[in-house]
Amino acid sequence: MPASPARRLAVAHTEASLGWGGQEIRTLTEASGLAARGHSVSIYAARGARLVAEAPRYGLCVTELPIGSKRPRGMLALAREFDRHGFDVVNAHSSTDAWLAALACAWLRARGRPAPALVRTRHVSIAVPNDPATRWLYRRASVRIVTTGDALRDQLVHDNGVDPARVVSVPTGIDAARFAIRPAAKARAEIGLDPAPAWIGIVATLRSWKGHSYLIDALPRLALAGARLAIVGDGPQRAALEAQVAAAGLSGRVLFAGQRHDVERWLPAFDVFVLPSWANEGVPQSLLQAMMAGIPCVTTAVGAIAEIARDGDTAVVVGARDPAALAAGIDRVLSDRGGAAAMAARAREFVLPRYALSGMLDRMEQVFAEAAAETAR
Repeated sequence: MPASPARRLAVAHTEASLGWGGQEIRTLTEASGLAARGHSVSIYAARGARLVAEAPRYGLCVTELPIGSKRPRGMLALAREFDRHGFDVVNAHSSTDAWLAALACAWLRARGRPAPALVRTRHVSIAVPNDPATRWLYRRASVRIVTTGDALRDQLVHDNGVDPARVVSVPTGIDAARFAIRPAAKARAEIGLDPAPAWIGIVATLRSWKGHSYLIDALPRLALAGARLAIVGDGPQRAALEAQVAAAGLSGRVLFAGQRHDVERWLPAFDVFVLPSWANEGVPQSLLQAMMAGIPCVTTAVGAIAEIARDGDTAVVVGARDPAALAAGIDRVLSDRGGAAAMAARAREFVLPRYALSGMLDRMEQVFAEAAAETAR
């Protein structure tokens, strides 16, 4: 495991996203963890970002800047902050703020001012363009690129020609103590779930590519007719999903639990955790959390999911956008509880030593220290 850097670092995080999901949670978790280790951490977010409201729960404050769109005033605002605070590193998390941060650093250097090392974190598996400007951003402006899975790293190296030495995969780390194994009956009693039926659960922002609609379509196809579905999370697809449930006559079998900050209390209540994503995934936090909590999982092989989900070994893996295959995968778990429990135990044993929160923080410290030292030279 990499050693902590000899000196404390001044790190800025930038985030243009207005939404809330795994990316924003990773940003705040990482920032909070490094601050607890004694590093100086600042966060800059777009005005009106959900991140601003959520940050106090992580013991953090966020400065709002006009970085929600690619405009000169956003670049200049970041340049002023970088110049004023003398950061060693800036970690950019979305496309818009990555461009603004890169241009801010270049603007400072052109005026003879020191600028931080730019680290670009890629949270999703969306293809990166290969135009000259983007090549500059990834090959020259960014000192290091962090991806949330090996598949995303390979994509940048093979498809975009990025130097492998400049790209490192650092999946999101999970607090194993928080997501410990707990009895299902006790968990259901605590959150008020009916103890009798089998419960299928999903924890994910309600976005199209998370595959909620296919999970709803799979529900009436299950062999176990009384099984119910708990959807934990909120997002732009909620109204459409509620309408889908009502049109299918499934309102009595589907619970919309909304956004929850106590996910660790919900996961143990599920007989099976399902994440039927069809695009844009790194190594999903909710899937790691479910595996650490000892819950049998059904998922797809999208993005970097295959790095933790191996069919029949650590999860049941099915084709994306296929409700029939999804139903069959869920039936595999619910019809063989002993085999499912053994699979869940193997998954937990696999992810615990590889995806711990402390390991993520160790690796990000090392990335930041290397980027800062290279830029200083």
